[in-house]
Order: sequence, then C-alpha cells, then structure tokens
Amino acid sequence: MSLPRLAITMGDAAGVGPEIIIKALAHSGLYARCRPLVVGDAVRLAEAGHITGKRLGLHMIAQPEEARFEAGTVDVLDLKLIPPGLPFGKISAAAGHAAYEYVRRATLLAVESRVDAIVTAPLNKEALQAGGHDFPGHTELLAALTHTPEVSMLFLAPELRVILVTSHLGLKAALETIEPGLVERTIARGRDTLQAAGIANPRIAVCGINPHAGEGGLFGEGEEEAKIIPAVAACRARGWAVEGPLPADTLFWRARRGDFDLVVAMFHDQGLGPVKVLGLEKAVNVTVGLPVIRTSVDHGTAFDIAGKGVADERSLLAAMDAAIALA
Repeated sequence: MSLPRLAITMGDAAGVGPEIIIKALAHSGLYARCRPLVVGDAVRLAEAGHITGKRLGLHMIAQPEEARFEAGTVDVLDLKLIPPGLPFGKISAAAGHAAYEYVRRATLLAVESRVDAIVTAPLNKEALQAGGHDFPGHTELLAALTHTPEVSMLFLAPELRVILVTSHLGLKAALETIEPGLVERTIARGRDTLQAAGIANPRIAVCGINPHAGEGGLFGEGEEEAKIIPAVAACRARGWAVEGPLPADTLFWRARRGDFDLVVAMFHDQGLGPVKVLGLEKAVNVTVGLPVIRTSVDHGTAFDIAGKGVADERSLLAAMDAAIALA
C-alpha cells in the first residue's frame, strides 16, 4: 500500500507555521511513513529554513503529482501570495488571505482525492478576518469549504481525548446553543471516530455544565436536566457506554486514569484547559464530521516568538502522525 499523501498548509506566514513545518520536515524518518507536501509560499519557507538553520532544498510545484517526496527536499505548492519582507509577529491582511487560500487549495485537493489528508499549521483569526474571510477559525472554514453543516473538534493529548459540543463561541452563546440533539450528535461523532481507530465500544463520559454537574438542581437553572440528560439517555438506549452528566472538576482526572476513552466537554475552555495542561507540545486537533481528513497543531501562531527559530515542532509531528493513522 502506498504511503499517505499529506497536504500541510503553511498557516499565517507571520506566525510560527513556516518554522515548525521546516523543522518537522527535517525529520528524515517522516518520509518512511508518509508523502508530505506543503501548500504555501516558497519564499517564506526559505526564510524559515534560514531562521531555523535547517538546510533543506525547496522543490516548487504547480500540482501535487509533480512532488518528489524525497527527504531533505520540501515539495511546496507555491501560491506566491506573501509579499517580500513581511514582518513576523504582526497582524497582516495579506497573511490572513494567504492562510485562507492555502486551506482552500488543500481542501480542493483532498475532496478530489489528490491528497489523503490535510494537516494545518496555525492561522490567526484576526488576520483571517482582515484578509476578508469571516470565519472564527479552521474548523468553521473547513466546514464551509466542504459544505458540511455540522462538525466537531476532537483533541488528542497524552492520556486524554476530548470532543467539544461547542467550540468558538462566547460562554453565553455556547449555553444557548447546547441542546440535546447537538449533544447526542457530538457523542456519536466522537464514538464513530474512536471505533474507526480500533476501539470497539468506547467508554464515553459527558461533562456537566454547572459546578458538580448541577448537584441535582442546586446549581444553575436545570441545564443538565434539559440539555444533557436526554442525550445521554438516548445514547444509552442504543447500547452505548455513555455516562453523565458528570462533574468536570474530577472527570478529566478520571479519564486520564483510564476510566473513559473520551470526554465530551460542553464548551471550549472546559475541554481545552485540561488538554493543554497535559501536553500542548504533543496535542492534536482533529475535525470530525468532514468528508476529508483534517488534523492540526493544538496551538496558535505564537506571534511573540515567530521569526526567532525557537518554535517547537512536536505538535505538528503529532498531527502528521494522527493524519497518517486516519488515512
């Protein structure tokens, strides 16, 4: 069987994306597991090579079929969108638009089965909007590009897997959005993904919304009873191993101990705090529900260190490994 072809999008050119890509592709053993190509800008990647001290060749291509996939050489689908001398660490409309175009081109290639998976370096949401693209992040952008009505963010960290019911919403909007159907569909997407990964009957735990999961109505206004319990009951009626709602303050500890295969978190920070504490440098974001495979680093553009050559590539390598496994 041929090795999976990964389209790696360069992300925001003013951030750490170009540097972590060059650092990751300098791991020669990677080419024994996959065939990576970068969708981005060759000039910026050359700058990143100079900054990081990685002496890799660049092979500019117009189509993925032209790639050589040779260790020591980066195949880059060169879109030529970044102006020379673009500053690192600053919001740029040009970089935001370019980041959008990298994702759009990679998505088209994946939909056409010319690549097997997409791996995304981080983009900056403010720059994306400045570039004329009104999306809060990769997840919503990929859903729009593939005409997918609903997707979920699933995070893989050392000793922990977490899927989010809501993602890039303020807390008030998240609480208004959560309803039994959405909770049930999120559980199902997470369960399907774990089964595809070889876990026959995943043990799934669902977080409550309020402290102590509402303490039987003592805290909150009955959100657990109205929004979560009906979804858990519906899943259990199918014979699925689902428990909840459970207090979030102890649930992640129990999952890390091995009691559960997946935690269903209600909102962004409830789920992402534990994930990033356990392993920001090794955590991976997987978008589930798309018609294509997409994995990503679990960190941002890190403007404070961009252009300094010190960014850690391990999350990108973990995202590539996850894409290889899924592909």
